[in-house]
Amino acid sequence: MFNRNLQQSGRDKSILADVESELPLQAVTEAIVNAVCHRDYTSNESVQVMLFKNRLEIWNPGQLPYGLTIEMLKTKHVSRPANPLLARPMYLYGSIEQVGTGTEMIIEKCIEQGLRVPVFEQNTNFVITLWREDENENSVNNAVKKGTEKVGEKVGEKVGEKVGEKLTENQQKILTNIAENPYISASELAAIVKISKRKIEENLSKLKDKDLIERIGPAKGGHWRVIK
Repeated sequence: MFNRNLQQSGRDKSILADVESELPLQAVTEAIVNAVCHRDYTSNESVQVMLFKNRLEIWNPGQLPYGLTIEMLKTKHVSRPANPLLARPMYLYGSIEQVGTGTEMIIEKCIEQGLRVPVFEQNTNFVITLWREDENENSVNNAVKKGTEKVGEKVGEKVGEKVGEKLTENQQKILTNIAENPYISASELAAIVKISKRKIEENLSKLKDKDLIERIGPAKGGHWRVIK
């Protein structure tokens, strides 16, 4: 399902060739089982597993338990399963990791395979995004290069008289972080770049005017895309 790009080695160790998945199997399995185990079963929605060109998304119709935050999911934390009668036998059977360590393991497995850090997001659904290897990784370099040179050619074609300016250091940081995490929020960018949220929004607007980024979807629930 998610093994669009597989790497197959020789048969020097056994008659079966080793096959390495593009995404770590253990992380994908944990993410899906986590969604099934923690979903809201009063909802008519179902768990959704969606494969995109640069990512795998697992959507879970549920909410984080009270007191648990997205940041806490990145380290060992107290487990408060929404469905303890389902979580307990799944744990005993070995379908889920040690209680409170599953999301941490998902991150570790992706990093070990050289992939970007997964994103956990809570909107109307809980979403886990696992990043695939994709040529879009280099898009930020192209965008920054366009900015450090003159982006005026493209802007000038649209405006007719305006010549593009070089990107500021803050704008380059914003582009880099958007390329690494298209779902990053203005507040998160403000904390990383160390400027106010208002300044972040001003820079985002300038980058959009220069056709270096675009917003896909609504302000809440949408994401950014770096334009090559």
